Amino acid sequence: MNTSIRQLTARRIWDSRGRPTVEVDVVLADGARGRGIAPAGASRGSREAVDLRDGGNALGGFGVAQALAHVNGPIAARILGLDAMDQQAVDDALVALDGTPTKSALGGNATIATSLAVLHAAAASAGLPLWRHLAGDSPVRLPLPEIQIFGGGAHAGRRVDIQDFLIMPIGAASFDEAMVMTAEVYRHAGELMAKAGRRAGVADEGGWWPDFASNEDALEMLTRAIDAAGYRHDEVAISLDIAASEFRRDGRYVLGLEQRSYDSGEWLEVLRGWIDRYPILSVEDPVAEDDDAGMRAFTEAFGDRIQVIGDDYLVTNAALVRNAASAGCCNAVLLKPNQAGTVSETRAAMLAAREAGWGMVVSARSGETEDVAIVHLAIGWNAGQLKVGSFARSERMAKWNEALRIEAELGAAAVYAGRQALPVGWR
Repeated sequence: MNTSIRQLTARRIWDSRGRPTVEVDVVLADGARGRGIAPAGASRGSREAVDLRDGGNALGGFGVAQALAHVNGPIAARILGLDAMDQQAVDDALVALDGTPTKSALGGNATIATSLAVLHAAAASAGLPLWRHLAGDSPVRLPLPEIQIFGGGAHAGRRVDIQDFLIMPIGAASFDEAMVMTAEVYRHAGELMAKAGRRAGVADEGGWWPDFASNEDALEMLTRAIDAAGYRHDEVAISLDIAASEFRRDGRYVLGLEQRSYDSGEWLEVLRGWIDRYPILSVEDPVAEDDDAGMRAFTEAFGDRIQVIGDDYLVTNAALVRNAASAGCCNAVLLKPNQAGTVSETRAAMLAAREAGWGMVVSARSGETEDVAIVHLAIGWNAGQLKVGSFARSERMAKWNEALRIEAELGAAAVYAGRQALPVGWR
């Protein structure tokens, strides 16, 4: 069977914000086809792969004509004829062709859409679901989900400073039950917001719009929603994505909602108070990406109690994961394929985290599409956790529903990761 790449085609499609993005189709010599789509983030680490945008007035500067030209031109010229079954070789070729640390020459949106398309084509050629193609004979688990209930930060016009207020259904016995628990908490949160006269639609990722007087008000409301849904805090816990780089100014953490400013030590004391008062079991980017001392101090203080995730701090980079593990910073990594720029680089970051005994969370972006590849990555790599956004909007529900279909396909062999997906030493 000839699995060499015969054809590569890029087109402009639209993401969940109505902005242009890159879609790539790959055709192999044996006729197998694959399609990859690039998502886009609102809050971005300075060291992550960058989208190539056209700038100017048209489409608010978000046009992707240059990125499409790179796929149809130099990228196609370089990878046509390569074997789609050798994902590493294809991705290495993309990295070498770009030649920059952040994919700024070709555009990370061009490289990740191409990389994913090749991966899908390889699975199609093998006649396997993508998750099984990735897993081979290795065991898999349905991931513990992190689901946004209230949006915030860059996902909600900075109405509150904290970016995501999420839940983790750690007490579920299956992925299906985890979705039921999520639906109940999401519904009760909406009802509580409506009763308080604060329900004003949803944010970018489908979470309720955060009409609160303070950041802690959102935590209080989320805890009430869990209680109202009838769940104990050892069944449904809270996860926060602080995205602290977004509100650090001149070395201080500046909360716009509350008009308060903290140095790193003071900010950690604010977080300590929240962790002590609420059922918080995971915190992502508690400090800014350049606050190494703060991340080390936070991990030392709380890493034996909660999951400490690096997102902007680690940007899905294997070297940064290894460095952080050696320095005692974080105990989990967020894995965003477009943040790395290729599938192979994402996998390398995952393997580095696994070697360190860390938690691994495959994640969507705030600008998403109907593509469900990350679900297959989370399951096929047995990463253990999946963060998609909220429990509303079709680009989010498509991913949760795909995981349900895979669970049904596995039948009696299906295993839900649950709390066992959390870092070694804290379960």
